[in-house]
Amino acid sequence: MVDRPRAKITRRNFAGMCIGGAVACGTAFDSVSQVRGAQSISSSTAKTAIDQNPIRRRGTGFRSLDASRASPGLTLFSPMEGDGMVYLIDLMGKIVHTWKMPYPPGLYGYLTDKGTLFYNGKSPNDTFLGKAPFKGGAALEADWNGKVLWEVRHPNHHHDGRLLKNGNVLLLCATELSNDVARKVQGGRPGTEEKGKIWADYLVEMTKDGRSVWEWRSWEHLDPAKDIITAFQDERSEWTHGNAVMELPDGNLLVSFRDISTIIKIERRTGQILWKMGAPPLSGQHAPTPLPNDNILIFDNGPHRLDESFPFSRVIEVNSRTSEIVWKYEEGIPSNFFSPRISNAQRFPMGIRSSMMDGLDVFLK
Repeated sequence: MVDRPRAKITRRNFAGMCIGGAVACGTAFDSVSQVRGAQSISSSTAKTAIDQNPIRRRGTGFRSLDASRASPGLTLFSPMEGDGMVYLIDLMGKIVHTWKMPYPPGLYGYLTDKGTLFYNGKSPNDTFLGKAPFKGGAALEADWNGKVLWEVRHPNHHHDGRLLKNGNVLLLCATELSNDVARKVQGGRPGTEEKGKIWADYLVEMTKDGRSVWEWRSWEHLDPAKDIITAFQDERSEWTHGNAVMELPDGNLLVSFRDISTIIKIERRTGQILWKMGAPPLSGQHAPTPLPNDNILIFDNGPHRLDESFPFSRVIEVNSRTSEIVWKYEEGIPSNFFSPRISNAQRFPMGIRSSMMDGLDVFLK
């Protein structure tokens, strides 16, 4: 997510987690006390021992807090299997504010610089995509009281959507590949296509009144024979499986594709791929986030690494010009830090916050 100058709000994205789980990671404010009467936390009254073993630390609900080391702020989240309730909580888990949205989350959203809520909602249908847990279908903006200011819909929308600087909306979508392209897709278990078809991603830019004004199609710029499904045990129902899209400060786009373990930078003017990073070192990654130094922070899930003999997760900072990993976090026993799906990481002034699908929140120094 791109941070822009503002007076009060620093935003972080929220996501519906796995079925039955809760979402971790949301939006932080520069001063907790500035937001609707929220109270700041003193280290003398809100410090509990934090177990340094992430396996023992796992669980749901409030786990622990070292307020002297944690970044002040609030967290925005919405349970994936909920009814569209969105929660804003403080560091102690106290609910500061709620919204009631007309759809369950599907999957991401964030607070805008204006303090409104941008929300991707789930509207199922009878297609393969429509039945998937990551289905979207609607994108909207709501004010502080939950009033929907505008809404757009697209039947092929999933995972992510973003407000663009020009006022339009960018949606991550997917559709069935033609037979000619699908037969070129490499990797995955033969015979696991969806009714003989393979789905792949494309981007759609829409105006707020629902008109499509720009598209970018993965099969026109990626090579299904070379950009392979990296886990040969995976199904072939999807080729690319995009899980994040965002606008960069220069107006270009950053897109993450989980199934081919690839992140690309797209030039908006031409649609050409300016930068690309794949497997290895990436493996089923999520949440590529541009940093002020132009590097990219990535939660590298690692469910099936091509350069390691066992799975583990890590957070890496990558130089987007050289593709060099310039910083990383992983456990001393790598498998202790492992989330095969979903997850996120964001750099705060005091460190990195990592949100894993099992509800584990860790501030990494």
